[in-house]
Amino acid sequence: MNRVDFTPYRRSMVGFDRLFDILENQARGSSGDKYPPFNIERRGNDAYRITLAVAGFKPEDIDITAHQNLLVIEGRKGEETADGEFLHVGIAQRGFERRFELADYVRVENADLENGLLIIDLVREVPEAMKPRKIAIGGTPPLEVVESDTTNDDGSSAAA
Repeated sequence: MNRVDFTPYRRSMVGFDRLFDILENQARGSSGDKYPPFNIERRGNDAYRITLAVAGFKPEDIDITAHQNLLVIEGRKGEETADGEFLHVGIAQRGFERRFELADYVRVENADLENGLLIIDLVREVPEAMKPRKIAIGGTPPLEVVESDTTNDDGSSAAA
């Protein structure tokens, strides 16, 4: 039994529905297909790298699609005929699809195929409005709106 029950956490944590749904879908959807093998590494506070071993694939055989919180990598091999007869086939020739759930504000910065490795660099860019900011205690008072009974066309007050 590999299923984890998140019900107690759902009752006490507000706004984490998406996280719990992702975890439950991952547990349900893991079919055991481990092709192609991959690494995920952290390269800094806001930088990540995904490396997939895609031996035999050319850049035109691979399609990388970045959705809002999802990265989909698909590989499709064309039909190639060999000059000779294979006695053993150990290099996988099948197509694949790998999906990676991305956190908010994570975007693909670069993708490169080198020596049979597909390298995808990711970066997290949090908007300025979402970054933590220091709040001054007893700082400048907020501006007050002053209403006047009579004003001229130029915005100045009329004398009575």
